[in-house]
Amino acid sequence: MNDPNQISATSDNQIRDYIECWDPSLGKKIGRFPVTTVEELKKSVENAKKSQPLWGALPVKRRVKYIMRIRDYIYGHIDDIAEAISKDNGKTRVDAMITELVSSMMAITYYCKKAPRFLKDQKLPVGNIMFMNKKSRIARIPFGVIGIISPWNVPFAIPFSEIIMALLAGNSVVLKTATETQLVGHELKKAIEAAELPEHIFTYVNMPGNIAGDAFLESGIDKLFFTGSVNIGKYLMKKASETLTPVSLELGGNDPMIVCDDADLKRAATGAVWAGFQNTGQSCGGVERIYVQNRVYDTFLGYLKHEVESLRIGLSDNYNTDIGAMTTTRQINTVIEHIEDALAQGAKIYAQSDPPSHLKGQFQSCMVLVNVTHEMKLMRDETFGPVVGVMPFESIDDAIRLANGSYLGLTASIWTKNRKKAMRIAKRIQAGAITINDHLMSHGLPETPWGGFKQSGIGRTHGRLGFDEMTEPQVIINDTMSFTKKNLWWHPFDIDVYRGGKGIVSLLYGNSISQRITGFINLLKVLPRMFKSNL
Repeated sequence: MNDPNQISATSDNQIRDYIECWDPSLGKKIGRFPVTTVEELKKSVENAKKSQPLWGALPVKRRVKYIMRIRDYIYGHIDDIAEAISKDNGKTRVDAMITELVSSMMAITYYCKKAPRFLKDQKLPVGNIMFMNKKSRIARIPFGVIGIISPWNVPFAIPFSEIIMALLAGNSVVLKTATETQLVGHELKKAIEAAELPEHIFTYVNMPGNIAGDAFLESGIDKLFFTGSVNIGKYLMKKASETLTPVSLELGGNDPMIVCDDADLKRAATGAVWAGFQNTGQSCGGVERIYVQNRVYDTFLGYLKHEVESLRIGLSDNYNTDIGAMTTTRQINTVIEHIEDALAQGAKIYAQSDPPSHLKGQFQSCMVLVNVTHEMKLMRDETFGPVVGVMPFESIDDAIRLANGSYLGLTASIWTKNRKKAMRIAKRIQAGAITINDHLMSHGLPETPWGGFKQSGIGRTHGRLGFDEMTEPQVIINDTMSFTKKNLWWHPFDIDVYRGGKGIVSLLYGNSISQRITGFINLLKVLPRMFKSNL
């Protein structure tokens, strides 16, 4: 099969490179799209900067009216978009509908409803009675031009929420989707353009990933949102430091699932299969490591084996298919490497779905490995494929230690019928999102922030915290006593000013009544200077 990242030169009126897209389940070319040059990107950012102030000045309710047209467009084209996602990414049609489009429709509705409140000035309570004349508030100011570089594993929903929040907050947006899923990228482009935004407020670019990061940061964007690998995220953060361009990075996970001995084991096993193998395991928040309490370890494995061996792997356009194709051959190679490394160190394949030998596309069996250790790549690094490792644990402290034994910390889950115990465990797990008796669904909740601890990234998307990432906080302080000639601490200085300052401290924090009275008298002596002009 040809490399989906292949760039070919062609000549229409001028020489231009193109990127081809392939259906990973059929090995069939499904699209060919022109590449944006670095010079074109810079021009787009320049135009976006010029147009953004007028967009940002619109009342938020006017912006909401524009954005709601996007929801109408998606609803009217939802089957076509689901088909494009399925063909381009390889995930099943059902998966595309539920995890990408249902969640996107919920997200746009939520953010349009909440945007006026999220962007409303926040009045701050007076911090000290001595400054009760200073009335302060926090205003949310759009950054200007938001750059978004999004991945191929969730090619519609991941960039969609970021685009919607950025636009509602008053920014212009320049979007680059993954080269592997350009068909989806152009469906997303059509959906955003259905809003009929003012010119240059939204721009779609198509660039190879190996030049996009540098090009975005050198083009003058005001903030970058990136979802991808740890190594690339670190590089972009270092690059951004040259201009102090703020970045929000979501860099993946190696996410643990803790199954306590009082859990509903059948639900936990079914949930593990969903969270571990959905999208063929190509989910940064998916389960990769499962820790099961000793007493129920064998029983849980039995249920898990039944569920895994029941999975149906097949073509993505079949509604009765549970698991589709993997998106790239590169990722298949990583999965195979991790499996082989684990087996070489003593791991065993405990359960496996039927090998998709009759299919010619990029398919991979779902596997459960046991006898695993944290020395194995499978348990140490992000596999990003349909394989999970299962380990027993004795005590809850052991489970927490194992769960936290990773340099990544995106999500985790705890499975128990004791909710108080689950909450205690959750607060000890080093991860950005913890679910109890569920996993891999908080990304679909628009009200919950998304992001991780440790090397899983910095910043948040989604929810109020994610919306705040689209603006800069600006404090505005208004002096309600501007009729005075000067403040107490303004020039010229003398001994009375010193004593007046000390008097404030004595009045507020003196240890005795006499100290406070003395402080009050010294403060009164200096107050008249506020009404005397120096001029």
